[in-house]
Amino acid sequence: MYGQASGSNGILGPAVKAGMEALKAAGCPGKLFVLHSTFPSSEVPGKLQNREDRKLLLTDKEKNQFAHQTPYYRKLAEECVDAGVSIDLFLFVNQYIDVATIGTLSCTTGGKIYKYKNFRAVAHGQQFLQDLVKRLSVPMAFDAIMRVRCSPGIRAVDFYGNFFMSNTTDVQLACVDPETAVAVDIKHDDKLDERDGAYIQVALLYTSMSGQRRIRVHNLALQCSSQLSDLYRSVDMHCLMTFLAKKAIFLMLSTPYQTIRERLTEQCAVMLACYRKNCATQSSAGQLILPECMKLLPLYANCILKSDCLRGGADMPVDDKAWLMQTALGLDLMTTLVYFYPKLLPLHNLDPAETGVPEQLRCSCTFMQSDGVYLLEDGMNLFIWVGQMVKPEWLQLVFGVSLFSQLDPEKMTTLLDLNNPVSHRVRSVVEEIRAERQRFMRMIVVKQKDKSEGFFRRFLVEDKGIDGSPSYVDYLCHLHRQIKDLLN
Repeated sequence: MYGQASGSNGILGPAVKAGMEALKAAGCPGKLFVLHSTFPSSEVPGKLQNREDRKLLLTDKEKNQFAHQTPYYRKLAEECVDAGVSIDLFLFVNQYIDVATIGTLSCTTGGKIYKYKNFRAVAHGQQFLQDLVKRLSVPMAFDAIMRVRCSPGIRAVDFYGNFFMSNTTDVQLACVDPETAVAVDIKHDDKLDERDGAYIQVALLYTSMSGQRRIRVHNLALQCSSQLSDLYRSVDMHCLMTFLAKKAIFLMLSTPYQTIRERLTEQCAVMLACYRKNCATQSSAGQLILPECMKLLPLYANCILKSDCLRGGADMPVDDKAWLMQTALGLDLMTTLVYFYPKLLPLHNLDPAETGVPEQLRCSCTFMQSDGVYLLEDGMNLFIWVGQMVKPEWLQLVFGVSLFSQLDPEKMTTLLDLNNPVSHRVRSVVEEIRAERQRFMRMIVVKQKDKSEGFFRRFLVEDKGIDGSPSYVDYLCHLHRQIKDLLN
């Protein structure tokens, strides 16, 4: 319809407000799907100025790039929450659009942001359609209010996620679905009785899609112990990692990255030093001893700190980092886990007679061979890395070419449906991985030693980063030194 339009000034705020008013007039909550592609610079409410400055990333002034440029979009989002209207943003952009400011429309209302950089229908068309279909078909509830209640001795003090709070107790979600996630910081500030235990209740009041007002209540009973060893034996590492990640992202809005890095590292060192001092058996002072349930804590901490949503610097657009921060803040537990520690799966040795996903490899180039083919995914990206020495027979069976030089990543946006067991097996793994994720992951083929391999290697989180970020081994040694300093 607007293919020949020549205007470059965009309008966003008034269009969203019109949609909200339409739902209010109908007397019902609902969801707005907003497809947007231009910078909102027209002389209307919500006008923005281009303020992008990549040089500020990872500096003390970085937080200014993520602060709201105008209160207009925040106030509009709060009006939407009051009306029970949630917003999903689909952004088709090839230039700066100030995601940090306009993204609050989705973050505050419990919606999601989908960003298609340098959108091309051939490359991104299937991805957009699948994302839209998923959002249209997912079960939803509207106009929700969540409250967390605790027994004496503990209390909820902080909340992290994409929602709105008008007071210190009620979490307001214009929309809630199976993918909605909120991290809650429970503070222990009074004496607990080991016999009585501790109790947490989460109550969610919401309106169903049929218009019924309902309440759902979750009750959790927890044991209390005066023994630190019991505590360390019961740690849920995935839950702890998700909480630490969301809190670190939240702090990016007000705190320099270097300070966050130091705080998180110190926090991990204190936890592990406490275990070593009070729970571990006597051993050499130079030996690193980790509790069984927390052996992956140093690995996950390093993955959080070197992720693009925290460490991304001047080599990435400000909008990309803002979008990753807003998206990661709202991810559920399992998606958070795979985002910070991607899955690396071998494809070249799949048995056509088997089913399911192959065993995951450690996310390092050390476990990749030049005669292999590997799938790497983090819930947002799906790469297929092809080594230079892959057998021509395998290439023919899966990609339809017999030579490595004939592979053209630009044209390979999807796997061919070739009539052979190997092709069917590889396609089934890709489809199973995609079915587990909230977003449709576009397939990106990466050839060994191709120019695109540099971007792919950013996701091999156990290796030293091309930006100088430490490898897992380097970070582990650094953390060990801090633990020894605390013990001394």
